Amino acid sequence: MGINGEGIGFYKKTLVFVPGALKGEDVFCQVTSVKRNFVEARLLKINKSSKFRVAPDCAIYEECGGCQLMDLRYDKQLDHKDDIIRQALKKFKPEGYEDYEIRHTLGMEKPQHYRAKLQFQTRSFGGSVKAGLYAEGSHRLVAIEDCYVQDQLTQKIINKVTHLLDKYKIPIYNERKIAGMRTVMIRKGQSSNQVQLIFVTSRELALTKLIKELTATFPEIKTIALNLNTSKTSDIYGDKTEILWGQDSIEESVLDYSFALSPRAFYQLNPEQTQVLYNQARKALDVGVDDHIIDAYCGVGTIGFAFAAKVKSVRGMDIIPEAIEDAKKNSAAMGFANTYYEAGKAEDIIPKWYEEGYRADGLIVDPPRTGLDDKLLATVLKYKPEKMVYVSCNTSTLARDLVKLAKVYNVEYIQSVDMFPHTARTEAVVKLQKKEC
Repeated sequence: MGINGEGIGFYKKTLVFVPGALKGEDVFCQVTSVKRNFVEARLLKINKSSKFRVAPDCAIYEECGGCQLMDLRYDKQLDHKDDIIRQALKKFKPEGYEDYEIRHTLGMEKPQHYRAKLQFQTRSFGGSVKAGLYAEGSHRLVAIEDCYVQDQLTQKIINKVTHLLDKYKIPIYNERKIAGMRTVMIRKGQSSNQVQLIFVTSRELALTKLIKELTATFPEIKTIALNLNTSKTSDIYGDKTEILWGQDSIEESVLDYSFALSPRAFYQLNPEQTQVLYNQARKALDVGVDDHIIDAYCGVGTIGFAFAAKVKSVRGMDIIPEAIEDAKKNSAAMGFANTYYEAGKAEDIIPKWYEEGYRADGLIVDPPRTGLDDKLLATVLKYKPEKMVYVSCNTSTLARDLVKLAKVYNVEYIQSVDMFPHTARTEAVVKLQKKEC
C-alpha cells in the first residue's frame, strides 16, 4: 500500500495505483490515467478480498474521501503507518536510514469521533444550504451531517448552522459571482467542553439573529468570530479576524497544564492523542534543569509548556500574532517567569537571538505539512543545538529534511503517533542528538 493509502499492484509488469484496494487483494479495475512509469486506476470489483478488510462504519466513506483506510482493520492501519515512514525514508534515503529505530505507531482505544476541530465549506444547492468537504481532487461539495471521525457536538453545531443559514437567508459564497459565507470553523476544548466558531465570509454579513439563536441552542459556545477573506485563492482564511460575540478564547488542557486558545491559534485536532504526542516529545528531548530550549512554530506555547518547569528557559516564535499573545497570556497564567515569545519567522528570529547572545541547548520543531523552511533548516545546521525533537505531520517532508539533519545529528528513533485514525496520515516524533566531532 502507498503513502496515500492506495493499493499498489501490477498488471503484467506495469505498476498500478488503485485507491480502495488493500494489500494482498486481487482486483478488477479501470485505468484512468497513464503516466510514464505507472498507471492510475479505479476499483471496480474485488475478486479476492483481504482477510483484514472490514465494512466502513461511515455511510459516505467512499463518496467523501476524507478518510482512506476505514475499510482496513484498525490494528493493520497502525502497521501501515509504520510502513509509511519506512517508504518515505527509502525514497529520500537520509544517512543511515536503514538502521533507524522505527517504533510501532501508538493508536487509540476508540478511534472514532476524535476530531475536535471542524472546518466545513458551505455551498447552496437548489436553494438549500449544505456544509461539508470537497470530494478528493474536486470542487464538488459532499454534504456531511454525521461524520464518523468528527466530535459529535461540533457536528450537531454545524448542522444547526446550515439550518440557520437557510432560515435567515444568509448569502452563500459562490466561486463565480456570489459573495457571502465561505467556510465555518468549529473547535471544542475537550477538557472544558467550550466551543468557538469562525465564520469565514467574502463580505460583511448580518449575522445577529443567527448568532442569537445558535448561542441559545448551544450554551457550550463561548466565542464567535468573523474572518474576512475576499481573495479568490484556495486559502481558507483572510488576514482580518474579529470577535463578534463572547470571549476572546476557550480553555483546553494537555498533560498537567491548561491554556487558552484564540480562534486562529493552531492546536492539534485530536486532543486525546495530543496527550500521547506531547508526552513522547517530552521523553525524546530529555531536558536538564540548566537547559535553554527553543520552541519553533510554537503556536500558543503548548509543547514548550511541557518543558518550562524543568529547564532554565523556553523561547518560542510563531507567524500568527494572536497565537503569540495567547502564549504570553498562557505562560503568565501558569506562573512561568522563564519563557519568552516573539511573533515572526523562526529563520529570522533565531539568528537575531544568537546575535544577542542567547544559546539553545535543545530545539523543538513542529512545522506545517510543508516541513521545515529552507532558511530555518540552514539556521539549525549553522547553530547545531545539542539535541532536537522534530514533530512531523508529513512523513515525506520529514524524510526530506532528515537528509540534511542526519549529516549533523544521529536519528535515535522515530515514534509514530496515530493522530488521524482511518486516514493515511500519521504524526511522528523524532529524537535527534548531535553527532560527536
